[in-house]
Amino acid sequence: MQRPELRGVQLFDLTGRVAIVTGAGRGLGKTMALALAAAGADVVVSSRTAAEIDSVRDDIRGLGRRSEAIAADSTREADCEALVARAVERLGRLDILVNNAGTNVRKPVLELSAEEYRGVLRTNLEGYFFCARAAGGAMVRQGSGKVINISSIMGRVALPGQAAYASSKGAIEQLTKVMALEWAARGVQVNAVAPAYFETELTKPLFEDRERREFIEERTPMGRWGQPHELAGAVIFLASDASSFMTGHTLVVDGGWTAW
Repeated sequence: MQRPELRGVQLFDLTGRVAIVTGAGRGLGKTMALALAAAGADVVVSSRTAAEIDSVRDDIRGLGRRSEAIAADSTREADCEALVARAVERLGRLDILVNNAGTNVRKPVLELSAEEYRGVLRTNLEGYFFCARAAGGAMVRQGSGKVINISSIMGRVALPGQAAYASSKGAIEQLTKVMALEWAARGVQVNAVAPAYFETELTKPLFEDRERREFIEERTPMGRWGQPHELAGAVIFLASDASSFMTGHTLVVDGGWTAW
């Protein structure tokens, strides 16, 4: 028989948990930070730009949750270590990390410079590694925690012009599995979420390009782009007790794209 405390909506209750969300100033990061707070979590929001996360922090506090805004560059190892240390110092513990800070350079391989390629990997792969390692250390010490890496369908399918981004996201899914194996017996779960195309500021140039927008809509079985709030449920699920026996998994949220 299921334990009484794990019935129904309580499975998704994050009351008493502390989360860090990187890249939280706008787009999917902001949506996920607010969703975690709505589910009961106290949330540290982080990005390179302090003004953006200050606003998100205030929105979370408006929901009645504790929140701190900590500016950090996830490509800097020291910044990631300091982010985790300050989160634990200010809010007492760390239960959830959402690795979301990301970037993209859309160019054909023959036009993509080495520096552009490395720049995407520095943010999308090295940044995830630095933040996950710092958070994982704190979680292993306390014997529990959830790391959620935001991947992409580009980690498993390909499109022209996505060499750097697809490389980084494919690597993230493998990094997720390795960390999951290493920390599974120590109470820490590591999973990923792979969205398709969502309407955000990062994808605005694509959405405003009629030809690209229509291609994406035609390629997606549901016939439309995802909306940021449609990622909230997946993140809450992976952050909560509802996913307590899941680790090393990538949850695809793509309107059916990868079902082809």
